[in-house]
Amino acid sequence: MYKVMLVDDDYPVLELIHYAIDWESLGLTVIGMHENGARALEAAESEMPDILITDIGMPQMNGLELIAKLKEAKPGLRAAILSCHDEFDYARQAMKLQVQDYLLKDTLDPAAIRTLLSQFIAGLEEEREHQSKQLRMERLVDRNRSLMKEKFIRATLQQPMLDFEKWQAELAGFGLPLAPGETIVPVMGIVDEFKSAKQRFQSEEVLRFALDNVLEEAISRFGLKAVHFQYSSQETVLLAAFQGGLKVNGYEKTRELLRSIQEAVRSLKLSMSFLIGESCQGPEGIKSALQEIQKDGLARFYRQSGDIVRLEGRQPDPFDPFKDFQKSSEKLRDLILGKKVGDIQSAVSEWLDEAAERRPDPAAVKDWVLRMLLDTRLKLQSVLDYRSAGRGDMLPNEALELDTLGELKEWMIGNCLSIVATDMYGGSASKREEIAEACGYVKRHLDRKITLEEVAERLFMNPSYFSRLFKKETGETFIEYVTRMKMHRAKELLENSATPVGKICETLGYDNQSYFIKLFKSFAGVTPVEYRSQLRK
Repeated sequence: MYKVMLVDDDYPVLELIHYAIDWESLGLTVIGMHENGARALEAAESEMPDILITDIGMPQMNGLELIAKLKEAKPGLRAAILSCHDEFDYARQAMKLQVQDYLLKDTLDPAAIRTLLSQFIAGLEEEREHQSKQLRMERLVDRNRSLMKEKFIRATLQQPMLDFEKWQAELAGFGLPLAPGETIVPVMGIVDEFKSAKQRFQSEEVLRFALDNVLEEAISRFGLKAVHFQYSSQETVLLAAFQGGLKVNGYEKTRELLRSIQEAVRSLKLSMSFLIGESCQGPEGIKSALQEIQKDGLARFYRQSGDIVRLEGRQPDPFDPFKDFQKSSEKLRDLILGKKVGDIQSAVSEWLDEAAERRPDPAAVKDWVLRMLLDTRLKLQSVLDYRSAGRGDMLPNEALELDTLGELKEWMIGNCLSIVATDMYGGSASKREEIAEACGYVKRHLDRKITLEEVAERLFMNPSYFSRLFKKETGETFIEYVTRMKMHRAKELLENSATPVGKICETLGYDNQSYFIKLFKSFAGVTPVEYRSQLRK
């Protein structure tokens, strides 16, 4: 609906106009009726009208002054003068302000006002359609330019460079003319937790478009001579140019730019990490430096979210993760059989932290994790009432999508805890991927407060819809499920440790011990102290 503001120091006139017009049927809404121009201007600062009907002669600020100030802020404002004055001077001033009509109060006719409003609406619709077409054209131009930049950078990295002059001309056309002796700092940007990012934006195309716009704006605002290219939905190439070698400390300036980009990207609820290559000059040098970044799988795999890393050219460590595979597999099986959740997390972290320190071939680390999970599942099928329901077939594909060691660690722990929960608590009977992921998230974060809204946001779902879906798929509400998982964990801690009840309460994310005790008694029939006492007897 278009917004209308009425201004006149004769309040009965305002009421007459307000109640004589069926605003809603015209697609209009009155956002304010004011008795002088100053108040109307103040109100417009928080909500600007599309249509203004105003008197001329008013205290504090007259109607012509009000129109002039509002049109400064919104040139497309439609305005009509409502006045007792019919002098030529007023009409002439109104014409200069491009006032669309001049209505006299003594001959005021509601039908005439409705006709005028219909004309205003037609004009606004025409203007909106024109702006919409212009915006579509601008987006099409931006999209075509983005595709051209992607084609350019892909050709640079994947095809022979035959014509250096043509290549430099194209680079200049994209905003980076190379001057003689100029040094380039090459960077590869990577969207962290890419699978989650794709889910939130619903498509790679939307994610790419949003990211491209934010990066373009951030680079322009920073003021450094630099340009970026979307190499893929997840990867961005950035080139920053510096005159006089690196005497101006190009690496530090580039880092400042990258930190600025990271801040801008947070507005999209995204995180990016960056790999900085060796400084270079000329087309061949730029190509070679970017290819070196692409080949450095170690830096990419062992980076953490939000890292800005300068490449070291490090080679994979000869460390063999399979050296004590059987021993590690048996330990993991025993921990799962013993339902020692904390020890499972510690063991997985210890194994993979050693990999982070030694940095062996990422493919070998992924293979170790995958074989460890498959071997553990196979062994436990004969011991526990546990069936993978074909999920083991999905593990290799899931592992391939994991980009960093951190993601791999969380994934492995989640799979182990899922086995424990399936045997211990009945798990989730749902085959819906979203519900399974929600349950896995709960099991991994029993040590803190978990809200339905938090998990729904992680799954990119409406909280109300997620709540209904969870109840339908599991037979219990999300809060009931979280409470049940926490109470099972509380029983485990009471059984296997001498941890005080107050500490267990904190460990499970409760800040009110009385409430925790009440929940536990409702779940187990006795208080935590009574439960532990019964175990001793």
